[in-house]
Amino acid sequence: MKMALTAALACAVALAAPARAEPDPKALAYKLPDQIAWQGDPVKGPLTYALWGDPTKPGPYAILVKWPPHQMSRPHTHPNDRHVYVISGTWWVGTGQTFAPETTTPIPAGSVVTHFAHQFHYDGAKDEAAVLEITGEGPQ
Repeated sequence: MKMALTAALACAVALAAPARAEPDPKALAYKLPDQIAWQGDPVKGPLTYALWGDPTKPGPYAILVKWPPHQMSRPHTHPNDRHVYVISGTWWVGTGQTFAPETTTPIPAGSVVTHFAHQFHYDGAKDEAAVLEITGEGPQ
């Protein structure tokens, strides 16, 4: 009886824990965080990774942007609207042609922002890194 119970328990555990299998590469592709090939200077930032499309060429694109702590862009514009989703950290945004990081607004993870075409803005990170997903129409 004890042996039958042990065998039944082993069988139940085997059925409850399916073996791990890699997804079919014809069905999906993935990169784990340490496999993302960020481009740019990790100290000065921002770092970027193209999800799809090319922001330097005409057409739609999506990129990831990682701002290192204490790094911000200077006032600039874009020729087309850009739509931003804050994935992690706090992203700090300001508007106008005068760079004044002390007046920026904190945008926490989970927020969405639209940068309108031809409008001056600046942005970046303060005490913690911020990771964004930006979609738009190139060239950026």
